[in-house]
Amino acid sequence: MKILMVYPEFPDTFWSFKHALRFVRKKSSSPPLGLLTIAGMLPGTTEKKLIDMNIMPLKDKDILWADIVLISAMNVQRKSVNEVISRVKAHGKPIAAGGPLFTMEKDSFPEVDYLILNEGEITFPLFLRDLAIGEPKRVYETDEYADIRITPMTDWGLLNLKKYDSMSLQYTRGCPFNCDFCNVTSLLGHKMRLKSSKQFIEELDELYKRGWRRNVFIVDDNFIGNKRALKEDLLPALIEWRKGKKGCLFITEASVNLADDDDLIEMMVQAGFTQVFIGIETPDEGSLAECGKSQNRNRDLVSNIKKLQRYGLQVMGGFIVGFDSDDESIFQRQVEFIQKSGIVTAMVGLLQAPTGTALYQRMLREGRLSKGDYSGDNVDGESNIQPVMDAGRLKEGYRSVLEGIYSAKAFTERTITFLKTYKPRRHAVTLEFQEVMALFRSIWKIGILSPERKYYWKLFFWPLRNDISKFPLAITFSIYGYHFRKVNELHVSA
Repeated sequence: MKILMVYPEFPDTFWSFKHALRFVRKKSSSPPLGLLTIAGMLPGTTEKKLIDMNIMPLKDKDILWADIVLISAMNVQRKSVNEVISRVKAHGKPIAAGGPLFTMEKDSFPEVDYLILNEGEITFPLFLRDLAIGEPKRVYETDEYADIRITPMTDWGLLNLKKYDSMSLQYTRGCPFNCDFCNVTSLLGHKMRLKSSKQFIEELDELYKRGWRRNVFIVDDNFIGNKRALKEDLLPALIEWRKGKKGCLFITEASVNLADDDDLIEMMVQAGFTQVFIGIETPDEGSLAECGKSQNRNRDLVSNIKKLQRYGLQVMGGFIVGFDSDDESIFQRQVEFIQKSGIVTAMVGLLQAPTGTALYQRMLREGRLSKGDYSGDNVDGESNIQPVMDAGRLKEGYRSVLEGIYSAKAFTERTITFLKTYKPRRHAVTLEFQEVMALFRSIWKIGILSPERKYYWKLFFWPLRNDISKFPLAITFSIYGYHFRKVNELHVSA
């Protein structure tokens, strides 16, 4: 059987880093781990092909080649999803769909022939069994959670690794917290499920054998959900694995209570972690209480962030405006917090209510869900919520936050604030030719052609005068700033 797996395109958004990736000649920040995992479950006799539309176009000949098309997607890919479904159906091919978007909104896609929902380790084998005997059902779903210790090895052979900036691996599923706007727990539950360290190292070894030396994004929604397992099992194994190896530094997501455990931070840094995304959301205690973000309350968030930076972790942060508790002071307070914290990669979005969340249910009860479609991209200035604050004022305030943190002046000042605090650890790395060329491209495109070139040169010379070891990072952040301004001016401001 010929199976075509399609990963729809992401829009040009802050999270895509499309404008930044061009400097290093990469097409996408990371690959479709879900489809690659599903590919590992297919029988050995299956002919399979992956089209990641963020890397290459989906051609008619690809669709015509297939006996069946598999598609997986998240909310933000909705526009591309609808286009793919239309094209596949126009060619008369059956289509099977899974992943977060379809699991949470299964009734929104009547054209899809087969819906393989929830966790693929449970539902996909059932679909394959029925397909083999010619009796597939339309919907496969479960309220059980998979034992990810038996999740098969990712099929890396379907990828052109050179097109990606980072690779993705998964260690856990689930999150112990209960933020009302987050659909992680409705999809994956509160109980932390873990792979074994042996299993994780085998996956990492396979990537390394294939020549991968760039960043590895551990895509867990909360990597530190089980601290004991990390400290006693995985991190010691990763520290041992790193010996004698170059590259493969780690990025992950965690809750801010990471800052409470010095031993855990130190072990993560030793294991090669250099970046961590944290959902900060807001400096307002009332809004944190409103959304159930208990882990962020009653703490000095700026001090926590600075501590992680001093240990050698770059903190990326997610922020939200539009809570019911927010008044008009929140916009300037967000700007001041972000600038003071030195979180260079700060993503600020309007509050949205994904299907299946506690927030969605509350908005439904209160009659405050907007009827029109929304993109699912929480940084495009749109929302499916009717806010307490005047909607026009909320959008105006949101744009003021983006201008306040992404202007060349503010971004440069924040980056220097970070560089003054940050104490990077030394790890053996490899330098690619395109990374060297990115320096010269940045000089030309940002340092010469850009109207904000004076801020580029300010950031260029700061490490040369203060700490030369931070020069590559300063250039990287200059390129990030270019991307953020480009997205802001092309989309959000408009």
